[in-house]
Amino acid sequence: MAAISREEVAHLARLSRLAVTEEELDRFAGQLDVILQSVARVGEVAAEDIPPTSHSVPLTNVYRDDVPQPCLTQDEALSGAPDAYEGRFRVPRILDEED
Repeated sequence: MAAISREEVAHLARLSRLAVTEEELDRFAGQLDVILQSVARVGEVAAEDIPPTSHSVPLTNVYRDDVPQPCLTQDEALSGAPDAYEGRFRVPRILDEED
């Protein structure tokens, strides 16, 4: 694959509306060339007999079965609350309501 030229980098910068210096054009050309070569190398490795995947290892369901278990009642949960009202925790207001 041919290296990307400074002119192509300058063209991409103009399309992207990026202001780049002459030094950046040289640096970006080298960096983009490495990226393009890496992508081309991945394309060479891909084989027709290998199915596309989203992960390198198979994923399994990591959730446990949903089994009901005993839990606190509402009164037990609110028993340690400094202030409760109508079955809920009462907390100080932090925002003023606007009329």
